Amino acid sequence: MTDVDHREKWRAFTAIGISFVTAVFSTSMVFVALPAIADDFDVTLGEVGWVVIVEALTVASVMLPAGRVADLVGRRRMHLWGLAVFGTGALAVSLAPTFGLLIAARVVMAVGNSMGQSVGTAMIVAIFPPEERGRSLGAQTSAVAIGAASGPILGGLLLSVLPWQALFQLLLLPIAVAFVAGVRLLREDQVTPLASRGQTRFDPGGAILSALFFTVIVLVMNNPLDVGWTSPAMLLGMASAVGVLAGFVAYERRVADPMLDVRLFANRTFALAVGARLFGFTGSTLTYFLTPILLIAVRDLEEAAAGAIMLLNSLGMGIAAQLSGRTSDRYGPTRIASVGLVVMAGALAVFAAMDVSTPLLLFCALVFVQGFSLGSWNVPNNSTIISSVDDSDHGVVGAFTNLTRTMGNVVGQAMATVIVASVMDDRGFDIPLGDIADVPGAGDAFVSGWSWAFGVGASCAVLAAACTLLAGRTPRRLTGVRHSGGV
Repeated sequence: MTDVDHREKWRAFTAIGISFVTAVFSTSMVFVALPAIADDFDVTLGEVGWVVIVEALTVASVMLPAGRVADLVGRRRMHLWGLAVFGTGALAVSLAPTFGLLIAARVVMAVGNSMGQSVGTAMIVAIFPPEERGRSLGAQTSAVAIGAASGPILGGLLLSVLPWQALFQLLLLPIAVAFVAGVRLLREDQVTPLASRGQTRFDPGGAILSALFFTVIVLVMNNPLDVGWTSPAMLLGMASAVGVLAGFVAYERRVADPMLDVRLFANRTFALAVGARLFGFTGSTLTYFLTPILLIAVRDLEEAAAGAIMLLNSLGMGIAAQLSGRTSDRYGPTRIASVGLVVMAGALAVFAAMDVSTPLLLFCALVFVQGFSLGSWNVPNNSTIISSVDDSDHGVVGAFTNLTRTMGNVVGQAMATVIVASVMDDRGFDIPLGDIADVPGAGDAFVSGWSWAFGVGASCAVLAAACTLLAGRTPRRLTGVRHSGGV
């Protein structure tokens, strides 16, 4: 490879990396802002959790359809359109006069975010050769870590002197930089191989069914009607989710150009690695979601101090991503990913045993370890999924890996909200987040729910490690499974 080729691929990666940093920054900063948003609109934990959940739900619903549209119009074009919609939504959030309109604006932001995420991994895989896949995906994860780190620390600092609305207004600057970089540094023929362009038709039925499934499953998990888990309404919701999923699978097997070829799951390596990714992110998202709330609303730390502690999580993830990406190219991904997941399970188990009096130094160490473990397994897991399918499937599978991550985050955040809110409500503390530190007993109730949530998260990490080990014992590639065409 010539120096010109080397510089060109890293210039293209720079444009994509800036967009990843911006997208993750926008998500991570919201976690620190949740207490301020809850105070401003006088809402409870269960209500303010929708600021995060509705974004992840929208991304999950739009991701695959956006990836299929990108195959028709080009990944670069979808990337730039996504940034424009993303910026429009951020401005709308900052101007929202009511909590309902804020949620609506978050949906617009999430649509733009999902448009970019649907093509990001596929563009990176197209730019770099297969022997550098782990390194390039490690660089992608490092970009994610930078966004995850800068969100809490900069968000915390800004919230010390500015209202939460300013976070979304200032977000317009990196969005604009990402857009200009995409215009100047990306070429369509570089990020969208000619063989992938325009070879399929859009699958509206698959798009509707997948969006309906994600909507139903998240609504069931969040229990907005506040009914019992064995009530007729809840059982109907669960049955509906299973029915929609079965309908989606049956439909995608028949359609000529499916949005997602479900035959890919006949590849055991692919299926097990996807399962590991779903379980892994379900457990890991608890740290991002619950930790800022504990630090700010329960332990009464300033937002800037909470952001500095959360920075350690992203620092660990960024360091591990570079190491695991390079070593997985050389030694294979299974051992590295499984060790990372075991370490994560241990860290989450220790989190579950913590209480209000736990020393902050130990807290900081665990936050770093949990981030390091995430970076250790995320990159080789992603590489395993991409490498287990044919090159013609890289576009849709790249979108699907991001969808799986997002769905894991949705499940983890919804699970944490349900567990913590249920425990607090059971003890008589259905109160706004801003009042937890001032109401006797509310902090202990929150920590009790925290322990249950992290215990479940540790179990998810153990399941992810088991899936990873099983995936490493199966053939890496199942031939004859292609995305184009149904059964």
